[in-house]
Amino acid sequence: MTEPKFLSVNVESVEPELGAPAPGRLISGDPKFRTWNVEERDGGLYAGIWEATPGKWRIEYDEWEFCHILSGVSVIAEEGGEARTVRAGDSFVLRPGFRGSWEVLEMTRKEYVIKL
Repeated sequence: MTEPKFLSVNVESVEPELGAPAPGRLISGDPKFRTWNVEERDGGLYAGIWEATPGKWRIEYDEWEFCHILSGVSVIAEEGGEARTVRAGDSFVLRPGFRGSWEVLEMTRKEYVIKL
């Protein structure tokens, strides 16, 4: 049977992965993550839904990531650059080499596509 070429981003049939910032990256709060990978391909391609509870942590990107905020409010600050507030409806790309912090002010949920 041929694999379908259309895939809905539907988390109802996917068990979420639970997580938190890596040790040593936490800045404040007690953020918890839930991630629903609906697509995972050889070569490092991932797509799905991610959400986080309030808190702040350091981020370092070696991958490329497209994000679309579905709900909540977060502040993403680039090291040596400006802080940007993102909320429902905002879309952006974080490129390899991005360093800074992610602060969730209100529980945030996003759609993502990651390419390693």
